[in-house]
Amino acid sequence: MKFKADRATLMKSLAHVQNVVEKRNTIPILANVLLSVREGRLTIAATDLEIGLVEEVPAETIRDGAITAPAATLYEIVRRQPDNAIIELDHGGGEAQLTLRAGRYTTHLVALPVDDFPKLDAGKLTHHFILPAAELRGLIDRTRFAISTEETRYYLNGIYLHAAEGEDGPALRAVATDGHRLARVEEALPEGAAGMPGIIVPRKTVTELRKLLDEASGEVEVALSETRIRFTLGGLRLTSKLIDGTFPDYDRVIPRGNDKILRVEKKDFNDAVGRVSAISAERNRPVKLSLAKELLVISAASAEQGSASEELGGDLVEYQAGPLEIGFQARYLSDVTEQIKGKVEFAFADGAAPTLVRDQNDSSAIYVLMPMRV
Repeated sequence: MKFKADRATLMKSLAHVQNVVEKRNTIPILANVLLSVREGRLTIAATDLEIGLVEEVPAETIRDGAITAPAATLYEIVRRQPDNAIIELDHGGGEAQLTLRAGRYTTHLVALPVDDFPKLDAGKLTHHFILPAAELRGLIDRTRFAISTEETRYYLNGIYLHAAEGEDGPALRAVATDGHRLARVEEALPEGAAGMPGIIVPRKTVTELRKLLDEASGEVEVALSETRIRFTLGGLRLTSKLIDGTFPDYDRVIPRGNDKILRVEKKDFNDAVGRVSAISAERNRPVKLSLAKELLVISAASAEQGSASEELGGDLVEYQAGPLEIGFQARYLSDVTEQIKGKVEFAFADGAAPTLVRDQNDSSAIYVLMPMRV
């Protein structure tokens, strides 16, 4: 195998795939990327056995072939080359080392056989549909903050993606929860997604996909089965196993009869929560919301640091129900309200029941927050 590629193209692709490489593993080949060159196209692939990422980029082919190379080392060498460098990679076959040349620079890397590299076959994927990249970004951004990190409840360690009947018709719905908060977001059901199985996309896959979507525009092809999912973004293909578990019946925890409605300007509310919660250094620091007609008082107290409070009223607050006091973890409040673009609408039942949160002008997303004692 022998080819040449410009540094910028090679570095960008290596940056994509090396994120998938498991940094701590006991299988040497999983620390490597697979480099395959054929007819002017370079294919770079990496996997940790759960996720596989493949990208095709242009290259000047001198000799077709394939080899694997250490991902982190290769990326670091390419990154340190001059911006306009042309990188040449040459492997003579057999147990020979992989030679990298760039201008007057030369290095030799230990290469592992291609036959040792795991096959990235996704198997038969039964459902195929297309989503605009912006819609997929929205589904992820408005739900991933609620993904659980508790490994014992592994079925909550991802985003639950499924077809559902939404308020405006058939919908592709994304749900995430960690037991303290829940996010449910939907977009119109794309053609081909009807009848798809409910699947749980793992947290690491969500993270890597979201990074790729930062550079994507246009459309994303999605193909899935009950066990695997594949996202295709131009020359990139991200394939992942799905979490083998049953997502809980989230509908049961979404409150239906909460009738005490608070509407408040998002930025003013978030800023006030941030200022008040700064009184405590605790990670799980609570804040209390005290409500009266057209008035919201946000307060917090710390045995070590003291107390703080801030009033919001006037044009910033709409509340007509009776007095109410309720507490939430400050970080959870901020995580939820950060997803909202317009005015935040809270629907309360009482000080101990789950609270419904939504954007006053957007019915596509709802959030649920569990209160805490303060």
